Amino acid sequence: MLDEESFLFFTDRALDGMTAILAGLGDELASTRLPGANTPYAIVNHCLGVIAAWAGQVVAGRTVHRDREAEFTAAGPIAPLLDRVARARERLREDVAAADFDAPQRGEVPDKYATTPAGRRQGAALVHVYEELAQHHGQLELTRDILLASVRS
Repeated sequence: MLDEESFLFFTDRALDGMTAILAGLGDELASTRLPGANTPYAIVNHCLGVIAAWAGQVVAGRTVHRDREAEFTAAGPIAPLLDRVARARERLREDVAAADFDAPQRGEVPDKYATTPAGRRQGAALVHVYEELAQHHGQLELTRDILLASVRS
């Protein structure tokens, strides 16, 4: 059974890991693109889009204007991005506290997910948020390792 405390424990671990990686890489490496991959900055930026779309729009019912493709080309210094992560984390806490895990979605669900569990129940939509955060945290760990190895050689 998914509950607020458990969900936030796991999402906090993923977000803590991502922010630590960004801080450890610094501005230059966080904006370095490996061939065929996204920059660490873009990965975290995309995760903020996921949180806004799924917790904010689908679960909480807010209107979210998202440019998913632009999330992957975003770049800049990491300090403002880390501030955005902190704000997104607080908003996520508010959205989860107000969620009814067994209830239907309050907001618009992307067509691709309308007939899936993530499109039918708020709790399942939140599991999708965690799924994305965990997946991208792992991607970020691998990206970091490759970037650091390339700097050493």
